Amino acid sequence: MPSDDRDRDPTIIRSLAVAAEDVVNAFVYTRENPGRAILRATPPFHGRMRARLHVYRVDDSPKTGAVHLEAAALLDAETVAAYPTLEDVEQRVGGEASAGTVREQRADALEAWAERARESIFESVAFETADGPHRVSVRTLG
Repeated sequence: MPSDDRDRDPTIIRSLAVAAEDVVNAFVYTRENPGRAILRATPPFHGRMRARLHVYRVDDSPKTGAVHLEAAALLDAETVAAYPTLEDVEQRVGGEASAGTVREQRADALEAWAERARESIFESVAFETADGPHRVSVRTLG
């Protein structure tokens, strides 16, 4: 395989480094906005790669060869399910709470959730390749 082709083969990746804050921000952004935020590693690929926060509306990975990881794939199911929606907070504080109180309570709930999420990032993750799923270790930065 020519060197250029090897550099574009994501199966050579053994580990991905992700900033814990990027994982949290990607998850929150995707839940709260019309676009999507993912963790992305781009060619040329190496054994150890950094996956960075990437926001998009159109997936260009078929053209670029980039590896895209959904933030939810990096978090345990309990953490994903515990994400505090505005409706959850409104229900908890009751219908007579002011909008300001609801915003403050939601901000507090999101901060507590984000702290939990930063601690629940998996130690490995699989992503799809042309040859099927490829599992790599995950190293958390920050």
